[in-house]
Amino acid sequence: MSGFRTPDVLERRNNADAVKKAMLEKFRAVTQDTTRAEQIRAQRQAIAEAREARAAEREAARKVREAELAAEAARQAEIEAQAQREREAAAALLAAQEAEEALRLAAEQKAARDARYAARKAAKKMRRRGY
Repeated sequence: MSGFRTPDVLERRNNADAVKKAMLEKFRAVTQDTTRAEQIRAQRQAIAEAREARAAEREAARKVREAELAAEAARQAEIEAQAQREREAAAALLAAQEAEEALRLAAEQKAARDARYAARKAAKKMRRRGY
């Protein structure tokens, strides 16, 4: 059974140097190979254009959604306004009916009062005449 061996400082430094050199060589190889650099640049350009196209599509879809929501809000506002007008018309009709009923009731009460007054006067006249 072998134990875990930790690398000493020198080994770690050498490994880090080797990794740095490999990364530097990879970078240099790309920059010296102009066709490969152009391919990478073209790929990045295509990716950027596709990203911009998707962003434009999302923006257009957002504007369409906003327009639909605005149209729906306008329809709801018109429906609510129509309902409010109908409620106001019904309230005005009800108020007119109540006023008409109040006038009719007042006329009936006046007629009854007048009839009582006339009956009282006739009775008084009858009592004074004696027949």
